[in-house]
Amino acid sequence: MKVLVIQQRYGIGDMVILLPYIHAISKKLNTPVSLLAKESSKAFDLLAEDKHIKEIITLDREKDGLSGLFKLSNELKKKKFDKVFIFNRSLRYNLISKFSSIKSIYQYPFNFGKKDNMVLTAKTFAENITGENVSTEPNLIIKKIFSNMDKSNKNICLGISASGPTKRWGIDNYIKLAKEISKKVKCKFYLAAGPNDIELINNFKNSDVGKHCESFEKLSIRETLPIIKNCNLVVSNDTGFAHIACALGVKTLTLFMDSPVMTYGNYSSRMSTIEPLGLKNQTFHNTLGKDSISFEAVFEKTKELLS
Repeated sequence: MKVLVIQQRYGIGDMVILLPYIHAISKKLNTPVSLLAKESSKAFDLLAEDKHIKEIITLDREKDGLSGLFKLSNELKKKKFDKVFIFNRSLRYNLISKFSSIKSIYQYPFNFGKKDNMVLTAKTFAENITGENVSTEPNLIIKKIFSNMDKSNKNICLGISASGPTKRWGIDNYIKLAKEISKKVKCKFYLAAGPNDIELINNFKNSDVGKHCESFEKLSIRETLPIIKNCNLVVSNDTGFAHIACALGVKTLTLFMDSPVMTYGNYSSRMSTIEPLGLKNQTFHNTLGKDSISFEAVFEKTKELLS
């Protein structure tokens, strides 16, 4: 049996959050699945060692628009899939599946314009397919072990990056947090950020705690996974690294200031959250609350999670 899963969302966090439901379908059908995903989801890095994933088909810009619809349909038709599971309500992907001669098409119910909770919708979809309860806890499968980490330290990963400035707690706050935690316990800090965040990275490296840090700007996502896996704690903005940490089984403190905490912050028992003062479980897109995240709240929760 040849099975296709379509997951067209852009983000790394989205890819991680939907992983339990993709795994559930693979396990129920007792076969690895082919995954159609955008390059920005970093599925190639995240799922390189996942036995439930047979292959990843890149959903790129050439497959947008009317001409892209037929190009993608032709590509998929050659692979002769028996079943497809579509993690969205899009008529486009339903048509692509039909043009690809896939006989069994499973998709979210059409309900155009409806906004829903991504996690609950995916969970319901997977449970209707499998007939079983599906946990919302994601599990990233990796084999490589990072052996250079000093276990005498508290190894802390700091997710200082974000998709935009309104989702980013100030770098001065992260530097202050590192200083204060270092007064309590011997620490090593790993800066989860990329080449576009070099100014933030340099600010941290040039601070009083800079000699106790390493950064990820020259590493691929796949190369960061074993490092994150071996950390004691991740403190992060709501960014892909926070969700990766949860899926690797690491305790994670995520700061929500401009995205929906009820969707992205409540799916995993490994994730603790902090929101702007007075907005417990109420943040959403355009909350614009980065200046209302309490340093003391972050500091106290960090100490608690490290104890």
